[in-house]
Amino acid sequence: MSPVNDTKFKSVVFLLAGIPGQEYLHLWISVPFCFIYVISILGNSVILFIIKTDPSLHEPMYIFLSMLAITDFGLLISTMPTTLGIFLFNSREISLGACFAQLFFIHSLAKIESSMLLLMAFDRFIAICNPLRYASILTPPRIAKMGLVFVLRGVAVALPFPILLKRFQYCRVNVLSHSYCLHQDIMKLLACADITVNNIFGLSTALLTMGLDSLLIFLSYVMILKTVLSVASHSECLRALNTCVSHLCAVLLFYIPEIGLSVIHRFGNSSSHLLLFVLGYFYLLVPPLMNPIVYSVKSKHLRARIIRVFIN
Repeated sequence: MSPVNDTKFKSVVFLLAGIPGQEYLHLWISVPFCFIYVISILGNSVILFIIKTDPSLHEPMYIFLSMLAITDFGLLISTMPTTLGIFLFNSREISLGACFAQLFFIHSLAKIESSMLLLMAFDRFIAICNPLRYASILTPPRIAKMGLVFVLRGVAVALPFPILLKRFQYCRVNVLSHSYCLHQDIMKLLACADITVNNIFGLSTALLTMGLDSLLIFLSYVMILKTVLSVASHSECLRALNTCVSHLCAVLLFYIPEIGLSVIHRFGNSSSHLLLFVLGYFYLLVPPLMNPIVYSVKSKHLRARIIRVFIN
């Protein structure tokens, strides 16, 4: 790239959004946001500490849960600087390079989280539908390989996003819809440019990652339900389904706002700003907050270990 173009890119600034028209409330709004970040970080830290230090929790289900907690950590760290910067210090500016780096981490980690939820669904499928082969199928080396493959998939899929966006010329000041950078949000700034490649690639990756993951999760639960309904004992049926409740909650908390956000970005109008704001924060803040709580409440084994740590 020529020095002239380098200068243009360095002078490009994106303005992140807080709550339009409510700037005077930003300092007060920062209180619940700080609370959410602190509780999320503490909750995921406790989950990781308990699983690491307790050998009885070194099972596939809890290993996958620790992978999910690490991914949630990454999402929190990716959004925390800009979100709290806006609400605490009214710092809205972000450079083009920093914006592209942030969107890469957000999109790659979101796809990795989707993969972790798929692995957890696979774990429940094997545990309920083929329990005799559970230990032989989900061995530690195989779990590590599956985790590595899905991490590499998330990185490989998200890496072209900043590369494709860097092809375009931007105004010196660009106003975004969120307090963090998203690929689909930046594409809305390029109304006069040919963004066909970006649209096709974004839609294709969404379908091949989160779309495929959600379909496989759905099919795994169809098979689980079919197996559970064939169990003669009503109590055993309920016990088997109860082990899936926490994972189903995590799936719904992640996919519902993700789908809603994608639909609004592509088809929404000016009346969708409030919903866009709510879903934008729900999408990246609520799953890391609720996942430790849901799994701690629904898993008796994990809950007992947590209580023992805090009481002792």
